[in-house]
Amino acid sequence: MTLAAIDWGFILIQTVETSLGLEAAVYALAAVGLNIHFGYAGLLNFGQVGFVAMGAYGMGLSVTLWNLNPFLAVLVGMGFATVFALILGVPTLRLRGDYLAIVTIAAAEIIRILARSTTLGDITRGAEGLHGFIGPFRELNPFDPSTEYGIGPFQVGGNQFFAIVLGWGVTAICLVLIWQLMRSPWGRVVKAIREDEDAARALGKNAYWYKLQALILGGVIGGLAGMVQAIGKATIQPDSFVPAYTFFFWTVLILGGVGRIWSPVVGAMIFWAMLTFFQGTLIALVNDGLIPTAFMDPTQVNQIRFMLVGVGLALLMVFRPQGIFGSREEMMLDVR
Repeated sequence: MTLAAIDWGFILIQTVETSLGLEAAVYALAAVGLNIHFGYAGLLNFGQVGFVAMGAYGMGLSVTLWNLNPFLAVLVGMGFATVFALILGVPTLRLRGDYLAIVTIAAAEIIRILARSTTLGDITRGAEGLHGFIGPFRELNPFDPSTEYGIGPFQVGGNQFFAIVLGWGVTAICLVLIWQLMRSPWGRVVKAIREDEDAARALGKNAYWYKLQALILGGVIGGLAGMVQAIGKATIQPDSFVPAYTFFFWTVLILGGVGRIWSPVVGAMIFWAMLTFFQGTLIALVNDGLIPTAFMDPTQVNQIRFMLVGVGLALLMVFRPQGIFGSREEMMLDVR
């Protein structure tokens, strides 16, 4: 077998489909929130997945426990993310930036363990995951679930298409909101605090209050990412919120470039395109015998593809540490 025998067209279709799919939209939305934290406010948040989980569980529990309509459920999910931001930010934002990193990564894992525990099993359904909340959202779906939607070879079912449109639509709204905010006096103060907090304080700005607002805003956007993911998958699984996902969000942000409005979207699309392309190519090489099974078997492809993405990220950090659209100035923060 040769490389020419590989179905590159199929791999390319999968790559494009994934880069525009639900997971890419979720990662882009979560990275948009992280960009507010780190890119604009200089906050080292290593627990963004905790905000994603709070948004998802807040929305899901609103329907399963309190029978709220979808719009109120979304507001409750945003409220959960806001409370989580307050719990994290109030005691830590007066301290050095690395304290927030320590607190957030621990708090996000606490959320996952609590959701997975048998103690709260009657509420969160533990490791089984939360179900039964999707009905009211499916009723809002304007697309026929039995029909395939898309362009050319890129076709998905009506329910999945609804989730994808919802995810990218919410992402676009958040990007416009951030674009307006960062051009406003509030955005200029936040970026000034990122550059030099002492100078901002000397000008009479309450740096603590502005950083807390930025933490809440980015956390709420992360919560929206969790809601979109829950609607697309029709389930909320606690093991979908492991700490590793936060660092995938960081990868997305760094790929696109820190402190740029559209960079998380581009980063998410590139991240998932790389994962899908590497996976499809490696599986084809193994199945066609071009890679001996003694060296790699199909079950190892999933791990190898992340290693290859890691190598690509390492090379990016060497040759362009600011990311594709970023600038070196955005990475030189006064984190204190």
